[in-house]
Amino acid sequence: MKRILLVLAALVLLGAGWFLFARTPGGVPVYGVETVATFKHDPQAFTEGLFFHNGLLYEGTGEEGSSGIRKVKLETGEVLQEDQLPSPYFGEGIVAWKDRLYQVTWKDQAGFIYGLDDLAPRGNFSYTGEGWGMTQNGESIILSDGTSTLRFLDPETLAPKSTLAVTANGCPVAKLNELEWIDGQIYANIWQTNLVARIDPKTGHVQSFLDVGALGPQTRGIDDVANGIAYDAKAKRLFVTGKRWPQLYQVKQGSKVDSQDAQTLMSCTR
Repeated sequence: MKRILLVLAALVLLGAGWFLFARTPGGVPVYGVETVATFKHDPQAFTEGLFFHNGLLYEGTGEEGSSGIRKVKLETGEVLQEDQLPSPYFGEGIVAWKDRLYQVTWKDQAGFIYGLDDLAPRGNFSYTGEGWGMTQNGESIILSDGTSTLRFLDPETLAPKSTLAVTANGCPVAKLNELEWIDGQIYANIWQTNLVARIDPKTGHVQSFLDVGALGPQTRGIDDVANGIAYDAKAKRLFVTGKRWPQLYQVKQGSKVDSQDAQTLMSCTR
């Protein structure tokens, strides 16, 4: 009986130890990034959405009066084609689905549909709440709205299907922004931080963070934060940029780093 009690006590202590580990800043690792290549990026582009398709970058830009969508040649940064959103719309995330491109806006609860090849208007749609970032996993459109909850939408009707609560170390991760689906995971910029969260789409748990704080202009405006993730699935290339950044970077995961932003997130104090 004593032996059984000792085993049970050990198991309880072990479980408590794992719980404490999961609630410490070290519970979710943070990695820096290594720059593989650097490309030109329009320093006037207030990047809100970004994805890579058929050798080109597609970018959605924000701010009232200068929002729009564009196709960009990766190697040179040349804008090959673009379309503007009229005021008062503030453009946000974009995503490709079949032959269409979807774009959401910040506070107007209005989304727009374009032809993916020609960027010609094809319609519009509506949703509740705010629109921030978008991506897709082959089955659903995934939308962020500035909270810690991601929405999964039917890609044909854009009706809501389900939601996913995102946590790191047990703490809700709010201000999820630009999104990208990468090898079965959701990557998300966290607004006003240098962090990109790698999220398990089944549990909503952040598996790790990438810290891109070493990238971008050293002197920048308060709104010129990291935002924009694109992935070339064929060549396994990851690209990141920011609002009004003059460069877009191809990066890969580096070594572990310390991050005050991550510690704050994982202590539930943000």
